[in-house]
Amino acid sequence: RQTSSHTMSALAAAAKDKDSSVVLDEVKEYYGEVLKRTQDLKTNACCTAAMPSPAMFKLLHNIHKDVNNKYYGCGFVAPGLLHDTSVLDLGCGAGRDCYILAQLVGAKGRVVGVDMTANMLDTAKATVDWHKERFGYASANTSFELGYIERLNELPSLAAGSFDVVVSNCVVNLSPDKEAVFRGAHHLLKDGGEMYFSDVYCSRRMPKDLQADPVLWGECLSGALYWNDFVHMAKRCGFADPRLMECSPITIQNAEVEEKLKGYDFFSATYRMWKLPEDKLEPDCENYGQAVIYLGTVPGEETAVKLDDHHVFRTGEVALVCGNTYNMLKETRYNTHFTFIGDWSRHFGIFDGCGESMPFSSGGAAGGGGACAGGSCC
Repeated sequence: RQTSSHTMSALAAAAKDKDSSVVLDEVKEYYGEVLKRTQDLKTNACCTAAMPSPAMFKLLHNIHKDVNNKYYGCGFVAPGLLHDTSVLDLGCGAGRDCYILAQLVGAKGRVVGVDMTANMLDTAKATVDWHKERFGYASANTSFELGYIERLNELPSLAAGSFDVVVSNCVVNLSPDKEAVFRGAHHLLKDGGEMYFSDVYCSRRMPKDLQADPVLWGECLSGALYWNDFVHMAKRCGFADPRLMECSPITIQNAEVEEKLKGYDFFSATYRMWKLPEDKLEPDCENYGQAVIYLGTVPGEETAVKLDDHHVFRTGEVALVCGNTYNMLKETRYNTHFTFIGDWSRHFGIFDGCGESMPFSSGGAAGGGGACAGGSCC
């Protein structure tokens, strides 16, 4: 189904009611001047209580203290299979996630961070050489660009089709032009690449008066997309089949803010969105009688590998898949880790349960998704 042109015009008009430059300046001030530490946040929408894994603790131990001191508690979001890849981090702040990613991609990979807040990037840039030596690399594999994630095309160092993965963590909701962010990411990805990101979503559209509240926007709430607007927007930008990885309802834990937002439910959700040629992904999950067998070769996921919230492939097991899932594995960096069975010669109809209901809820994700437990931005 397509969103009507009338609805899209209304959405565009609503987004322009508050000048984009004003929103960006307010976000810069909030994250560059107002917030000095995680405790300065007025809600827990962008904080995670989850303890890092032992492997993550090891990576975090290699991060400079000045970078860690400007971390606001949004956890870490990245897919697997990153070794030797090129990764772009949108809204990188002081560079904490970039320096974690720099260890995951290895000396032959590269990581680029983009942020609009100069004083945050000053911290990130000041420690490039320190991290290079800490990681034992001959040359730095991390760089940073001052710029707007809505205007990635204005950064000449970012070439079209040059990244394997684009990540962001609780950042897109802060943007006044989210569609420009998704279009820019799609433009910079290679064919077979993906945008993998965590963000905040709402159960319905946010009214203009709440969108105009700079604190609610800065706290990652009033800028949150209505989930179905996000799905349609992603598809318009070339990401034909956004896949939910995990979700959790957000507990705001601030009585004043909760009162302002009464009747609106918020969710933290991680999505992966693949850039594939138009003929490789269909609007719905179609059945061609295809199957895959996971070979158990993804590092750290030898027993089973997760594609999304309802596709977990166990090693050696034949798994029936739709045409889209088949291509998400065959046409991407997962290709060598699977055996592929079947072709496109016969169509058996749509897969049961391929609907368009809200993919996350307090009781569990609809349409075959995973359960949403209490939590926050990641």
